[in-house]
Amino acid sequence: MNRIGRIGDWLLARPRLAALLCGALSATGFPPLHLWPVALLAMGGFIALVRHAPDRKSAFVRGWLFGLAHFTLANNWIATAFTYQAEMPAWLGWLAVPLLSLYLALYPALAALLVRLPARDMGPGAVACLAGGAWALTEWLRSWVFTGYAWDPFGLVFLGPFDRPGLAALLPWLGTYALSGLAVVVAALLLVLLRERRLAAFALATGLLAAGMYWPAPAREEGTLRFTLVQPDMRQEDLDNPAKFEEQFARLARLSLPRGAEGPRLVLWPESGVPDYLRDGYPQRYYDQMTAAGNPGYARWRIGRTIGEGSLLLTGAVDLEIEDVDGRERATGAYNAITPVMADGTLGERYAKAHLVPFGEYLPLRSWLSPLGLTRLVAGTLDFIPGPGPRTLDLGRWGRAGAQICYEIVFSGQVVDRGDRPDYIFNPSNDGWFGAWGPPQHLAQARMRAIEEGLPVLRATTTGISAVIDARGVVRDHLGMRVAGRLDGRVPPAQPPTPFALFGNWLAMAWALALIAGSLVVTRWRAG
Repeated sequence: MNRIGRIGDWLLARPRLAALLCGALSATGFPPLHLWPVALLAMGGFIALVRHAPDRKSAFVRGWLFGLAHFTLANNWIATAFTYQAEMPAWLGWLAVPLLSLYLALYPALAALLVRLPARDMGPGAVACLAGGAWALTEWLRSWVFTGYAWDPFGLVFLGPFDRPGLAALLPWLGTYALSGLAVVVAALLLVLLRERRLAAFALATGLLAAGMYWPAPAREEGTLRFTLVQPDMRQEDLDNPAKFEEQFARLARLSLPRGAEGPRLVLWPESGVPDYLRDGYPQRYYDQMTAAGNPGYARWRIGRTIGEGSLLLTGAVDLEIEDVDGRERATGAYNAITPVMADGTLGERYAKAHLVPFGEYLPLRSWLSPLGLTRLVAGTLDFIPGPGPRTLDLGRWGRAGAQICYEIVFSGQVVDRGDRPDYIFNPSNDGWFGAWGPPQHLAQARMRAIEEGLPVLRATTTGISAVIDARGVVRDHLGMRVAGRLDGRVPPAQPPTPFALFGNWLAMAWALALIAGSLVVTRWRAG
């Protein structure tokens, strides 16, 4: 323990280096590493650095350096996306990650500033509560300012292994951002116990945390609606190659055929699952680019024949926005959509993705950035058009489906139409861009949405990780990365609406404000 104290003193003497180190170590609590004890101690070290900052400027700088290292490591998967396009040099991806982190680091810096304002006059418990409230508040801000970047909330370190929810089981009563705040409180208090050499209390606290992380999941419940979820393992380097389109459809078809069971069946294909344009009314030249037949009717017919009578397909697809431009019909935009296709080839009402990825699905400030040689990572020159937001697709005997495409699922409180609650959430995705770190982080965040909303989530991806997640956040079945296969089963049942499902992020912000107010009240009471 003396050695630990000396290490702590050495780091406090080098606060900027310590902030960078704590930031990087705190990101190791996220998948695929899952080093949650390390992440908690690193976060606790960061709070100690902020508490001992001599002034507000120093606290802000320490918070910014912490965030720079934290987000650079956690988001390293973004660099991989640059290797799957030819318009920009691949090395630019390794520059893009720290550049993005320069901005994202402002939120931990703001949290540090909020903590430092009164922290010099506070006891360690009050500082821990203030830090938790400030972190929850700034993490929520990060989720919507400038369209939002909600990836990897710190509360993700409390998510258990696939077969149990861990301390993330508290999500229905807290919400994601309040869970992050609670994780910061716990982290700060753990480090206080360690530095004060209260070893019995530290051992008890860590034992209780471990028990919560590995507590068995509730009893498994079964639903009634049958599903087939397909992961075709369509590699990113082949996905937009027209010469591969028919081979890709044939692979999807083989994996989707009925296997003799009776009754309605829901078939689920990933984002980018269908290369064809399925809707009528586009100029013929667009259809000729996509299918050998050049006919959307044929494309729908062969899908219907593949899935078979009694089945309905939900698939990722692209729809076009056609306008008259100088006397000629042209595509002026596109929609990243989920499209229902029935066995007779009839199309249902689509869901269009609302949270589009900057530089992925559209180029922000196009008139400024295009002349500099910057472009989208997704193939094509058309920007995608955002949809109106969460909605529920009424599919009749195939249930009521909430729809969230790809990274939309990471936005806590923004995935369900609260006036029209679905039976389950369908989350098609293309994670082939995102290397080894992105897919497990993406799956973990989908599990958190399932827990806080009390709804099962069905994830179909091109290359993995596809999964069936029940309403408690337990992964019932999954397909690993770079595996072609299918999952068959019954859609897990939904839970009754959770407190978070009723109140959304108002609940999380109430907890954040309660932590901040509680810390100030306790400090005032002690001073009196």
